[in-house]
Amino acid sequence: MSVPLGTALGSGVDSKLAGRFNARVVNWAQMYDCHFDVDRVPELLARVEREYDSEAWTELGHRLILEHDLVSPASIAALPLLVRLAPGRREARHLAGEIMERAASHHGCDELLADSADVIAEFGALLDRHLQSRPSDYVVTFRALLAVEEQYHWANVLGDFADDFYDLQCPHCGVEVTVAIGDYGRYSAIRDWNLGDVDRRGLRPSPGEELSGVGRWMHETVVRDGEVALAKGIAHLFGKAECPRCASVFTIADEYEAANCPVLRY
Repeated sequence: MSVPLGTALGSGVDSKLAGRFNARVVNWAQMYDCHFDVDRVPELLARVEREYDSEAWTELGHRLILEHDLVSPASIAALPLLVRLAPGRREARHLAGEIMERAASHHGCDELLADSADVIAEFGALLDRHLQSRPSDYVVTFRALLAVEEQYHWANVLGDFADDFYDLQCPHCGVEVTVAIGDYGRYSAIRDWNLGDVDRRGLRPSPGEELSGVGRWMHETVVRDGEVALAKGIAHLFGKAECPRCASVFTIADEYEAANCPVLRY
């Protein structure tokens, strides 16, 4: 479903068509929401399409995303309209992004999601344009774009690197290692219940020109948009850490991905 990293998202997509999957031809009788209702979501979508309605947006959030984690068939079915409203509605852009961040969960509608590939590509192009405007919701938008690129593990954990922690196992000795990347320090450590992070070892960031794959794409995107703090954080995240227990050196992102990357089903 995703396009190769670094290419222009949404190229060749007709925004009027919005793919084979169109909100106006959805059989809503089969699209239950997170409360197992089938009638409220289409009513709420119609309300927010007509005019701004804060109560409707709040209820949509509760019905399309369950406990900040799961989505339902109605969530995927709502994507075309949300993407169509996204250029002028912050709420639509954020809600569509939150749905995409959870698209790898067990929602039981992989085919429905695959049929919305053109809509998702269009959403990716919109997000990329929004990032280049250097908006106040940059990190939220960047996470949504990561989800569009099927980088769900990063979309769900990436922060602004002011106070970020990543817990992983040393690939050599198996000890639990805490990796901190924030304003207070950038280090690997063993977390002690009483003492906090002990035996800290400084991280070794990777120069941008040495990055590859998704790390390079993430770094180039935030550098393009002048996001200095994010660029430094990503360089550390895709850099190396030393295990405080056995002193072996490993790539942080590789170990985190190995433990957290979801298995895509389509």
